[in-house]
Amino acid sequence: MTNNAEDRVSKFYNTVGWETEGEITEDAKIWEDLREHAREYVSKCRLRVLRHIPESGENILDMASGPIQYKEYLQYSMNFTKRYCVDLSSTALESAKNKIGDHGVFLHGSFFDLPLEDNFFDCAVSLHTIYHMDKDRQEEAVRKLIRVTKPGKPVIVVYSNPDTIVSSLMSSLPLRAIRKAGDFLKKPAEEKKEEQGESLYFHPHPVEWWNRFSDVAGIKILPWRSFSSTTQKRLIPDNKTGGMMFNLLFKLEERYPAFFVKHFKYPMIILTKKQN
Repeated sequence: MTNNAEDRVSKFYNTVGWETEGEITEDAKIWEDLREHAREYVSKCRLRVLRHIPESGENILDMASGPIQYKEYLQYSMNFTKRYCVDLSSTALESAKNKIGDHGVFLHGSFFDLPLEDNFFDCAVSLHTIYHMDKDRQEEAVRKLIRVTKPGKPVIVVYSNPDTIVSSLMSSLPLRAIRKAGDFLKKPAEEKKEEQGESLYFHPHPVEWWNRFSDVAGIKILPWRSFSSTTQKRLIPDNKTGGMMFNLLFKLEERYPAFFVKHFKYPMIILTKKQN
């Protein structure tokens, strides 16, 4: 381990993070909306990544792959010869190996330390990972992702927006109103604690931070999903009405991407490496 952030992430995922009950991991219990009427919406959000993955290629990098725990994630590498899975957890990599076998190359350790060849991958993906890295090393990680990807090919990152409309609304409310809203929508500090799993390091930079990579990549930012699972479960009920609300939300995200990137929870950053 190279820093405390990695120590904390490694400890969580090498102990309880990938423990399973049936087929559901502890990670999914904490951070995913597993309700019946959320299922279609959540699946469509995961498949947004697939739109920006090349139709074919030799090698795809999955940085912090985990156990490739959702079926949509398996599709990301379906048209590639090899999927390189990098993770701090040997348990996660063993599970990933059970799913994709010889299709995978499994690298255990810190992404910062692994020797990866420049201009080697036809695509790189990193989902919900960069913001768990030390805030002062996140740029280093992104630049390495770009460096090991071929010119003209994408690096796709699902990240977190610290300046959402929900956090702004809650911070502007009087204390009494916040307390009254407590049972319906958690205060930002409480939500943040839950998102960290009470043990994970968590530091998202503002969306504008991504502009610093314009020297080496074209930058496109689109919505991946609007709410954390905690907020989503409080705002949208698990019934037919909730299903209709999810359908409308997805359509609005598609129709007004700039608005949702700026004001909502999870942006998807597509960095297309510039030609040399």
